[in-house]
Amino acid sequence: MKKNYRNLIAILVLLTVTMGACKKDLALTPISNLSDDSYWKNADQYNAFVSGMHSKFRGHNGNFMFLGELRSGIYGNDPGTTASFTGEAAQGLERMWLHTLTLDAAGVSNYGGFYTNINQLNLLIHKLGTGTVLAESEKKYYLGIAYGMRAYYYFQMYRTWGKTVIQTEFVDAGNLDLFNLAKAASPADEVLKLVKEDIDKSADNFGTDYSIRQNKGYWSKAATLMLKAEVYLWTAHRTGGIADANIAKTALNDVKTNVAGLGLVTASSNPLNSPFADVFAAKGNKEVILASRNQLNEAEMSFIPSSFTPQAGLIANFYDSLANRKFNTVSENYGGLLRAPIKIANYRKFSDLDTRRDASIQAAYSLPTPGTYKIAGCFLRKYQGQQDAGNRRYTNDFLIYRYADLLLLMAEAKEVLGESPAAEINEVRARAFGVNYNPAVQGFPNQPGDGNIKAAILQERLFEFIGEGKRWYDLRRMGDSFVYSNTGLPAAEAYKLLWPVDRTSLTNNRALTQTDGYPQF
Repeated sequence: MKKNYRNLIAILVLLTVTMGACKKDLALTPISNLSDDSYWKNADQYNAFVSGMHSKFRGHNGNFMFLGELRSGIYGNDPGTTASFTGEAAQGLERMWLHTLTLDAAGVSNYGGFYTNINQLNLLIHKLGTGTVLAESEKKYYLGIAYGMRAYYYFQMYRTWGKTVIQTEFVDAGNLDLFNLAKAASPADEVLKLVKEDIDKSADNFGTDYSIRQNKGYWSKAATLMLKAEVYLWTAHRTGGIADANIAKTALNDVKTNVAGLGLVTASSNPLNSPFADVFAAKGNKEVILASRNQLNEAEMSFIPSSFTPQAGLIANFYDSLANRKFNTVSENYGGLLRAPIKIANYRKFSDLDTRRDASIQAAYSLPTPGTYKIAGCFLRKYQGQQDAGNRRYTNDFLIYRYADLLLLMAEAKEVLGESPAAEINEVRARAFGVNYNPAVQGFPNQPGDGNIKAAILQERLFEFIGEGKRWYDLRRMGDSFVYSNTGLPAAEAYKLLWPVDRTSLTNNRALTQTDGYPQF
């Protein structure tokens, strides 16, 4: 391939590394072109390219969050209101939790922008397969990353749109818009087949190397195995049954056995934090399996203040009842826009003794009469970031996979297999309740609702993973009935389990067709 690779991610990363900074959005206009004559000549160039892929992956975290959570019943305006309790309008986000998406209000457009990075992954796979620069072990590690990350993107699209365009070859298209290609989407079962094939290729290339690089910020064999468990549990709840549940269980045991030092964070280095809160405050901690890394003056979680946290001046009108004080613009300088408030009902689902509640959700109260607080609304609190010159910077890492996820996926696999999930559920609950944990009260199967094991696991995952982009996929994985009972989507509109394709994508690629059930373009 002797073509010039315009808009190549690698040059962006090389410039970034040289300047010692990492921008939020690496889709910048390059100052020059690179050709095969000057690139792919040494290990540093490959390393920079892989770094760029992870930076681009980080840039997709906002869409991972929207696709995995906004339709799941967590967010929305409380009954009787049309805006968040601070008075801010949802500005179209409500279409996701109201399930009123259309081709002109598709929630997430252009397939999340995922094909831009899939294209770079395809290029890396080609270059690793034909180049001779890297040592064999390094080449295989990078192939493990590339196939694993590509599988993750396609699994996102499979669960969201079902059928989608399969593109496994690099497209030299300048500022790539894959949908300028006249290529039809492949059926959903073919997309899932590719996902499973890529997972196997990733695991095979990683071989016995279970190391996780860049302080848990790089894709690894452990991430591939976590993805494998998710994929095979998805099919286990459908047609795969016991066979696929066993594959998922084996993958999870592989991670548990061969990745040294993994475990739940059960002690906090900060006396003001619960151990659960420390999972999100302490980077690269022992619970993390894969994180998208952020850092002050490099990159932040910009999608959090843009939709999930309030403006300082508006939250200052309310009270924190637990601290018995009014919010103020200095300490509560969230600097955000509360387009997606958390429903009060979800806050109330937690036990008062569960430390995950107040680490994940901030409740705000009015004070209609002295000494009498009345809850007004809630918003996401999981990502507190850091204070910098009077501003809050959302520099938390976005966690893709962590050890609690392994435990609860294992519980799910055991449920399918007819085994007891008590050990895994109770390990998670013990950390959640801390010194207040009483196995006879909070332990499985002693809580109300534990008689329905699937529902109990789903509830535990709700408490554990709010704000991590998992709930919608959890409900869909377990079965359509859980979606209908938890999200307000009526069974009569089952086609809305999938998302519509946006108008621009359908216009640019006339070989595409709209998701079945939605009005055709």
